[in-house]
Amino acid sequence: MKHIQIIGIGTGNPEHLTIQAINAMNAADVVFLPVKGAGKEELADIRREICQRYITRPAARISEFAVPQRQTAERSYAQSVDAWHGEIAGIYGELIASLPDEGSGAFLVWGDPSLYDSTIRIIERVRRESGLDFDYTVIPGITSIQALAASHRIPINLVGKPIEITTGRRLAQDGLRSDSTIVMLDGEQAFAKIDDPDAEIFWGAYLGTQDEIVRSGRLGDIAADIVTLRAEARQRHGWIMDIYLLRKGRDFEE
Repeated sequence: MKHIQIIGIGTGNPEHLTIQAINAMNAADVVFLPVKGAGKEELADIRREICQRYITRPAARISEFAVPQRQTAERSYAQSVDAWHGEIAGIYGELIASLPDEGSGAFLVWGDPSLYDSTIRIIERVRRESGLDFDYTVIPGITSIQALAASHRIPINLVGKPIEITTGRRLAQDGLRSDSTIVMLDGEQAFAKIDDPDAEIFWGAYLGTQDEIVRSGRLGDIAADIVTLRAEARQRHGWIMDIYLLRKGRDFEE
């Protein structure tokens, strides 16, 4: 039976890879490497660097594939994501079908496959819809949450209190509800619209890479600065990946 490895590779620092991840890459006959088009070549370059650094098996090869863009016109968010996943599942199916019998392939996933990434659910969709006979394994990776906390030298949670992990879209819709809220996928800088100026923000972009930027402070004092800094960085690089923690209160406060 064919086998697929879904491998978390961390947030961009090649040293984020675990020994388990390196072993899984070297067990694969083919490493499938996504290319996301103009403006995002650096993302593919980081994956290429990881492969060059860690794959030592002579017979292993790299197979690059283009990732389609999500179409949003006249579709709800859920509809656009579902259709996009369907397109990617078709591509994944072709890649898996190209493996030899008993062959193995690997997909390299930014961060960890379990956190705001859809590789697992797309692979399950391929199994349901393609008729291909294969199995898969998931290898965890360092998440952007861990990288953010390490760069700011902070714990994520307050003592004895919960955390919430959400998206910018949900933060804008629901507001700040938890003592510690991690916000991902925020293309609209929802933090700047939160009416809680005394909350603290711990923000980071390009975490784990040589271009890493981090800022922290009282939300009311630095929100506008982060918006400007983020726009400048995105213009400079052509893309941005950022994440932040919003915190209310202190340790041991009831």
